[in-house]
Amino acid sequence: MTDAISNTSPLLYLFRIGKIDLLLHHFEHIVTTPGVKEELHQGETLGYHVPNLDHFPWITIRQPKHVPSEWLASDLGQGELEVISLALELGQGVVLLDDALARNIAQAAGLTVWGTLRVLLESKRLGYIENMESVVEELKASGMWISNDIRYRILRLAGEA
Repeated sequence: MTDAISNTSPLLYLFRIGKIDLLLHHFEHIVTTPGVKEELHQGETLGYHVPNLDHFPWITIRQPKHVPSEWLASDLGQGELEVISLALELGQGVVLLDDALARNIAQAAGLTVWGTLRVLLESKRLGYIENMESVVEELKASGMWISNDIRYRILRLAGEA
């Protein structure tokens, strides 16, 4: 198994649908950054249902040594900047990102990128999820935006369309 460096949204949405532990079936270590922890804390102070990373001892918080200054002009959030930077420093593992711009930048930098939906598809493939359609509906109800096109593609990949 490999390691994963996770941004905010995969942790948030997997937590909201009660499936954050699925990460343990795919990755040896799950690492995130102080920026992600802060984003989650800010959401909590605003009253949102977010994971408290202190309650997940298997998630390690690690600060990247350097965030490339040219990225600061992009529309990436602090968590995304730190996660991509840390992944480049570590030089291995999978980066968990849902935001399209962040995914494009990470892929352009040569990183392997999964999103929340990929984690769930792989979980379905391994038998940890029986019905992908119900999980996709739970994600939508939890606040994740999923277009009809993406929904159809995911269900097709899961063998349910």
